[in-house]
Amino acid sequence: MATPTADIGLIGLAVMGENLVLNMESHGFTCAVYNRDTTKVDNFLKGRGAGKKFVGGATLQDFVASIKRPRKIMMMVKAGKPVDDVIESVSPFLEAGDILIDGGNTHFPDTGRRMHALAAKGIRFVGSGVSGGEEGALKGPSIMPGGDASAWPELKPIFQAIAAKVKDTDGSQAACCDWVGPEGSGHFVKMVHNGIEYGDMQLICESYNLLKDLAGMSPKEMSDTFSKFNKGVLDSYLIEITADILAFVDPDTGKPMVDVILDTAGQKGTGKWTVDSATDNGVPLTLVAEAVFSRCLSAQKDERVAASKVLAGPAVTQVADKAQFIADVEMAMYASKIVSYAQGYALMAAQAKASNWTLNNGGIALMWRGGCIIRSAFLGKIKEAFDKNPALVNLMVDPYFAGELGKAQSGWRRVVGVAAANGISLPTISSSLAYYDGYRTARLPANLLQAQRDFFGAHTYERLDKPRGQFFHTNWTGRGGNTTSNAYNV
Repeated sequence: MATPTADIGLIGLAVMGENLVLNMESHGFTCAVYNRDTTKVDNFLKGRGAGKKFVGGATLQDFVASIKRPRKIMMMVKAGKPVDDVIESVSPFLEAGDILIDGGNTHFPDTGRRMHALAAKGIRFVGSGVSGGEEGALKGPSIMPGGDASAWPELKPIFQAIAAKVKDTDGSQAACCDWVGPEGSGHFVKMVHNGIEYGDMQLICESYNLLKDLAGMSPKEMSDTFSKFNKGVLDSYLIEITADILAFVDPDTGKPMVDVILDTAGQKGTGKWTVDSATDNGVPLTLVAEAVFSRCLSAQKDERVAASKVLAGPAVTQVADKAQFIADVEMAMYASKIVSYAQGYALMAAQAKASNWTLNNGGIALMWRGGCIIRSAFLGKIKEAFDKNPALVNLMVDPYFAGELGKAQSGWRRVVGVAAANGISLPTISSSLAYYDGYRTARLPANLLQAQRDFFGAHTYERLDKPRGQFFHTNWTGRGGNTTSNAYNV
């Protein structure tokens, strides 16, 4: 048998997998490639991989045999059963100490399960989030690995070489990749990234709608406006591509491309997983939840068209001061974005506590600074906040972000008010303001809610004049007894 020559192997030559191995090869690594449909391997080696340091595997056994020990094999396949199928197929050819990496968008509990199952066979398993789309995979993605920590020294030289690079707070170049933590923590952090991505995209869509309907702006005018936004506090990849999208003309009709696209959005599930995790942990992830439900509502196109002919609403009146309104929309997006990240980091803290993980919040912000879809200059400030105070309970109370929210909120409030008066839906912008106002309120009306629960279900309540942890019940009608329900929270 020939001497193994590959530094790393990759299974799954779809868009992301193909671009990742090209990235690896361009950084000096010899890569073995395999795909269930072996014609994809042949086509790749004759096409984009021609004349480069790739080793094609005609069979899984040949593929594994071509990789240097300890073998490092990255799977880029669809989440769920396909990952288990690949693990089952490749495991018989692996040896103790070999490393399997799942680079797909996997639900994080599955990664923990797989890690423990493979550890019993001596195989090290890593679940690694990869963000940046096909361009990021080729030129430098954000990579978020977690799982068996003993695998990290083997993977670090490759992963940090191919990852995006950004300037750290001390001025040095840093890779947008570092070890996240045990079990499924890498995939969990990637899941939260995707949830925040859902929120950012919806915030931009609502802002586009406001500028279109209330400021009467054309797509070209909005493109210019988003380009200006991208030079300020909203400097980010998604704002940048929004400006490009709004300027794009459909070659078939001559109309702005955005105006010929049907208003129904798809989703692949990571946003839903993020919201599920938030409810499991009791974290109010309101903005991401609204972004997920906004996609669901958009999919009900026929129902919305029918309802538009039946349900009444106010006539839309365009704003008088267009320049001020544009400035207000910018501030509403900015403040809502701060809220979204605050909620996302609160969710990561809650899951870390529940799973006994230690997550480096500043390091995560650095990993998201470049390569990934939510990359933005704004993340540097998040890193600074957590570097100054690793125990920060909520990003909004960091002095810098508290000050930014204070400066932005007048415009934020005006935008929510004028949208409501004109019947324009702002699910994420308005919910973020509601969360901000709720979080800064020392006394919420939940005292009445708890009284209602005790009235109909004897669920008990705590009192302001008694120590926390003591629960009481009132016989509200005079007909109830003293028996109470167990006091617990889900």
